[in-house]
Amino acid sequence: MSIWTDRHVTVVVSGGIASYKALTVMRLLMKQGAQVRVVLTANAAKFVTPLTFQTLTQQPVVTDEFTLTDPTHVVHVALADWTDVMVMVPATANLIAKVAQGLADDVATTTILATTAPKYVIPAMNSHMWANPATQRNLAQLTADGIHLMTPATGLLAEGYAGQGRLPEPTEIVAWLTNQVIDAATDLPLHGKKVLVTAGGTREMLDPVRYISNRSSGKMGYAMAQVAREMGATVTLVSAQTALPRPQGIQYIQVTSAAEMLKQVEQAFAQTDILVMAAAVSDYRPAQVVTQKIKKQAAEPGLTLHLTETTDILKKLATQKQNQYVIGFAAETQNLLANAEKKLAAKKLDLLVANDVSKPGVGFNGDTNQVTLLSPYATPVTTAVLPKLAIAKAVFKTALEHGIASKN
Repeated sequence: MSIWTDRHVTVVVSGGIASYKALTVMRLLMKQGAQVRVVLTANAAKFVTPLTFQTLTQQPVVTDEFTLTDPTHVVHVALADWTDVMVMVPATANLIAKVAQGLADDVATTTILATTAPKYVIPAMNSHMWANPATQRNLAQLTADGIHLMTPATGLLAEGYAGQGRLPEPTEIVAWLTNQVIDAATDLPLHGKKVLVTAGGTREMLDPVRYISNRSSGKMGYAMAQVAREMGATVTLVSAQTALPRPQGIQYIQVTSAAEMLKQVEQAFAQTDILVMAAAVSDYRPAQVVTQKIKKQAAEPGLTLHLTETTDILKKLATQKQNQYVIGFAAETQNLLANAEKKLAAKKLDLLVANDVSKPGVGFNGDTNQVTLLSPYATPVTTAVLPKLAIAKAVFKTALEHGIASKN
């Protein structure tokens, strides 16, 4: 389930060249399970027709206070009472001014004034209008009234020059809205928890151009971070280099080596409620890093590398552990359960997520995984082959069943 599942969202569209982007915002919310209804100002209807919004939402579009689809209800009050979340996108300088002053002279502003649900404003206007002191006073008033504002983007405007005031892209808007709604939802299972996640394969340098690493894509760790955030946690992601986009709403820390990852994890561990150690940390590093590129030696074919063990991050943290719930990962190619049970005990883990990466569709680089969940509190459970997001949800579900809250 998404944070948007069955949530009632009213989208208020005011008249600007960016009005068409509201269609995509609306569609993205609907894809995540939201029920969407639309209010158009008279000027917005000149940019995008009500029929377009009605066709996509399959709901009547409100454009006139005096159009009575149901004579037993007052239009703006009925819609306001239905609303869980109100989004004004794009919000023009005119709409912002009206809302700041509490005006109610059309169906959009009367609905806004009657709505007690959280309100989110995504402004779009010319850069000079945005910088005008009157607009800034109105924005300050909205903030003082508890209305949430998204900062407009800087870029090419309709007038042909660049400046601040451009409507952010719909994906950015929905990501911002999602994080705002998650922060406000106190009933989510990980609300108030601080989750620290590691991801990706660390790199240990041999020389300025070569390194030792592994096949980890980081996808499982990123899935764990995303699900933790969706469940209400404040999430920090310590990531080795990957090709994945940085997740929204999550503190992101980039590292390269096992030593750098250890440093970041140690610094955050004391303030962490749940540690998810999903990174594939290098077990060995070169005993000495060469400062210049290693060249082939014709007279001496072959190359001998002298390696030394890296610090075992989980093992070291076990000595610092107080009330933290610690989840480890184990990628194995043989004797899965035997090796996993040893790691579970040796590193004092609360939960171990083990997988056999020699199997097809499991582990490195793919979008699916199959894991066995081991803990001191229950018998091992093996999942089906599932998308990594589904695996992440199963991991946190198991952790919650074990009583994460009771450990913090």
